[in-house]
Amino acid sequence: MAVDLAELLRPAHTVLLTQECQNGVIGTPSSLPALAEVARASGMIANVARLAASARAAGAGVLHCVAARRPDGRGASTNARLFLGTDRSPVKQLLGTPAAQVLDEIGQEPSDLVSVRLHGVSPLGGTDADALLTNLGARTVVIVGVSANVAIPAGVFDLVNEGYQVVVPRDAIAGFPAEYGDILIRNSLSLCATIVTTDDVLAVWEKHAAG
Repeated sequence: MAVDLAELLRPAHTVLLTQECQNGVIGTPSSLPALAEVARASGMIANVARLAASARAAGAGVLHCVAARRPDGRGASTNARLFLGTDRSPVKQLLGTPAAQVLDEIGQEPSDLVSVRLHGVSPLGGTDADALLTNLGARTVVIVGVSANVAIPAGVFDLVNEGYQVVVPRDAIAGFPAEYGDILIRNSLSLCATIVTTDDVLAVWEKHAAG
């Protein structure tokens, strides 16, 4: 079935959701250095930055979903190997520190919103992200960031369950190993989301920005 991207990505009802595009995850230093290396080498970070700038210019919403924890660890999840591994890292995503802030390359403008997750693996589960998306008038969510291994699929499935149309720019997500993203898209995400490229999205938003 052909998809009308111009209508699907109309800025008035579309929000760009960046998932853990923060210093302590894909910056330097990182609690997940192998993932950070893939994100940079693949061009994912540059593509997310292009999408964020274009979304703002076109009038689409931008919502940054970041992971963080309290210094005392209260409320943080401990029920998966992923959490135990990051707990051992010297890089901590502490509230109010640079590690929990959006990468400078992507930026956080005054018009952007931020949702902070203290537990779990999904940008929506148990957070305020769904309410923020609703209040922004979102019907379509373009999800980008990391990781293709865990948070991106969890986010896509949660968004679909909440009734949103979901768009995934395949070159604006990353996982480890690098090729895992293609496997995920082909076998899972393509069943639930519209798969595009960064340039596909930019082509729509740039027309709106130009008036």
